[in-house]
Amino acid sequence: MRIANFKKKSNLDVRIFENRRLMGNAAATAVADRIKVLMAEKKEVNIIFAAAPSQNEMLEALCKSDVEWGRINAFHMDEYIGLDQDAPQGFGNFLKLRLFDRFSFGSVHYLNGQTGRIEEECERYALLLKSFPPDIVCMGIGENGHLAFNDPPVANFNDDTLVKVVELDDICRQQQVNDGCFDTLDEVPLRALTLTIPALIAADHIYCVVPGPSKAKAVDNTLHKPVERRYPSTILRRHPHCILFLDEQSASLI
Repeated sequence: MRIANFKKKSNLDVRIFENRRLMGNAAATAVADRIKVLMAEKKEVNIIFAAAPSQNEMLEALCKSDVEWGRINAFHMDEYIGLDQDAPQGFGNFLKLRLFDRFSFGSVHYLNGQTGRIEEECERYALLLKSFPPDIVCMGIGENGHLAFNDPPVANFNDDTLVKVVELDDICRQQQVNDGCFDTLDEVPLRALTLTIPALIAADHIYCVVPGPSKAKAVDNTLHKPVERRYPSTILRRHPHCILFLDEQSASLI
């Protein structure tokens, strides 16, 4: 296994692996190890999970770890507004299938994108995040540099809310087609709920898993562009405990 470790302009720890499987295994090991350290210090651990094909290898490897799932309170970071409750593209459903239904968690908290009271849903989920402050975030980076659904037009490093409604930009929506989640752009919802950037970076530890050639430019921007809302993922360079896991394809431009 060939791996490169380096820091770029700040605290961000970058680890590059030969392929997605090795990358996912390494990320899962790091997450599981951190969970065990935290569980030695506290009764429960609060974790926010991303739902995307980029997370598949990490999630599958994490499911094989000897983690005490019953001591974990789980959240997800975004959800489409208006999809059918059972739609496979729903991010809650994605995580339910790959993780949440496979173990008996202490608790699992879903964002509800079907409710007719969407602002109340933002407030409800924000209160949950305050009650269970995140210890760990497992995330990815979008092709446009988004974190969760904080696309460049709506990303705000100083957001005064924890959960909000956003309009999805076309690059973000096209990524959902590129990932095979939808057949056409017209099928992708226009709006979503998302945890804001302050909600995500409030976690003590962030594990960011970003494989594949379509993410190469976003990775390059993350490491080299100014830390500003045009490049949402650049905020990770300011986090004291963030590890960026890449494969050789996503790292090809750095």
